[in-house]
Amino acid sequence: MKKLFILALVVLFAIAAHAQQVQQPFNGLGLGLGNLPTLSNAESRSISPENFTGEKGQGGAAKISDTIYPNHANSAGSARELGRGWKLNPYILIKPGQTFTLAEINGPGAVQHIWMTPGGNWRLQILRIYWDDETTPSVECPVGDFFGQGFGSYAHISSLPMAVNPGSGFNSYWLMPFRKKCRITIENLETHDNALYYSIDYTLTPIPKDMAYFHAQFRRSNPNSTSIHTLLDNVKGQGQYVGTYIAWGINNQGWWGEGEMKFYIDGDKDFPTINTTGTEDYFLGSYGFETNGKPTIYTTPFSGVHQILEPDSAHKYRRFGMYRWHIMEPIRFKSDLKVTIQDLGWKTWGLYLAQKSDIASVSYWYQTEPHNPFPALPSQEQLINK
Repeated sequence: MKKLFILALVVLFAIAAHAQQVQQPFNGLGLGLGNLPTLSNAESRSISPENFTGEKGQGGAAKISDTIYPNHANSAGSARELGRGWKLNPYILIKPGQTFTLAEINGPGAVQHIWMTPGGNWRLQILRIYWDDETTPSVECPVGDFFGQGFGSYAHISSLPMAVNPGSGFNSYWLMPFRKKCRITIENLETHDNALYYSIDYTLTPIPKDMAYFHAQFRRSNPNSTSIHTLLDNVKGQGQYVGTYIAWGINNQGWWGEGEMKFYIDGDKDFPTINTTGTEDYFLGSYGFETNGKPTIYTTPFSGVHQILEPDSAHKYRRFGMYRWHIMEPIRFKSDLKVTIQDLGWKTWGLYLAQKSDIASVSYWYQTEPHNPFPALPSQEQLINK
């Protein structure tokens, strides 16, 4: 009898737990083909120059005479025969030295997709994202490098969290949750106006306690005087490292990609916990990325060498654009993280060469807030010098 009673209690607890799970409403995040049919009370919104605030029922509501927003009704002349509702303000013009606020959103919610096609020099358009009430950005990066276009010329990317499509359609699908507020800005460091078409798609929905905040940081070593490029350092908090983009300019003949990626996790000192076996290995290729004796472009859901630039009048050697997304195997840390890569090639087969390459990188990760302030960006000249 006692056994039956205990069994009945176990069954009742199981039913109650299942019922509680069933009753939890789907917040509209963590999407995939398997749960797309699932209904949710999440509210879909989008910010663009046709709706600067994302307000419900206000898309494309500008008037030809409107002057509420900076650079408003940029295409008023083209729409003068059709009037209101006919593509009056599809883009913005960012003035020299201006920091333009692309989006300011009250949460809780999550940015699900960013599309833009920026003009000008992509190294001199600085993307910044701030979460909640923070005063230093969690994302600070030249817009080209953030989207894997560090050399300033178009390179196709077809991957899971990032897509770059002809002619310069930049797309990010990184999930970016926030609880109080999201603010996204772009700064124009050039001496002329730059046009920007963009849209930021987000949802207003509750955010679970165990969701961390998205971060991305740019660094450049040119030349790499120590033969060690530090991608990330002084990260404090709990989180997971989820991706790497590198624009690598070679400054010597011969094979350049023997350097090992190193992840120093939770107090590691002299030696890291995770140590890869070479640059092409880390980017999930092998043997110089070669097919029939030549380096080969590839772009896949989780990794790619999507850009190979041949020598030209300004560059004596090849340049490589590469990405690696840790989607299925994020590198988790509980207290701190440092990430480096060796700048290593061959003198001859059998003898390594410590190189002095031009390496620009973007690290992508999630962590708890607050985060430590980022190092200062390089100067304008250092951002773009060869």
